[in-house]
Amino acid sequence: MSESSVNRQEAAVDPGLVVVRREGGLANKIIVGAHHLAADEPAPIGNDTGPTPYGLLAAALGACTSMTLTMYADRKQWPLESVTVLARHGKIHASDCEDCESTECRVDRIDTAIELGGPLTDEQRERLLDVATRCPVHRTLKSEIDIQTRLV
Repeated sequence: MSESSVNRQEAAVDPGLVVVRREGGLANKIIVGAHHLAADEPAPIGNDTGPTPYGLLAAALGACTSMTLTMYADRKQWPLESVTVLARHGKIHASDCEDCESTECRVDRIDTAIELGGPLTDEQRERLLDVATRCPVHRTLKSEIDIQTRLV
């Protein structure tokens, strides 16, 4: 059995394993557990069959933020009726980033805007904004990440 077919079978039962397979051009099929996604680049570089890798990264942050806020508000029994997170990845010049530790010329930046629906107090809204910066994906992106890459 080939390594790629083993990985696809493992991905069906292991939600922590992500399998990415090139489909042609820059298009990729992504398997996460039982879920199938796509990634690509917009035309004319790619065929625009799915979001860009940075779009998926921003989506992961937005989804985690929304889920974290929902769970927190539910636990507190706050009247949070909806959450919408707008997220955009970009690059800025390091000189434009006062809080950045990097000395690189360009720094990755994800801007998020959160819309909260429901009759929340100003204090609840402020607390939810604070909680948003503590979602697991946010914490991962702000931490030092050790990525191990090998050939199989």
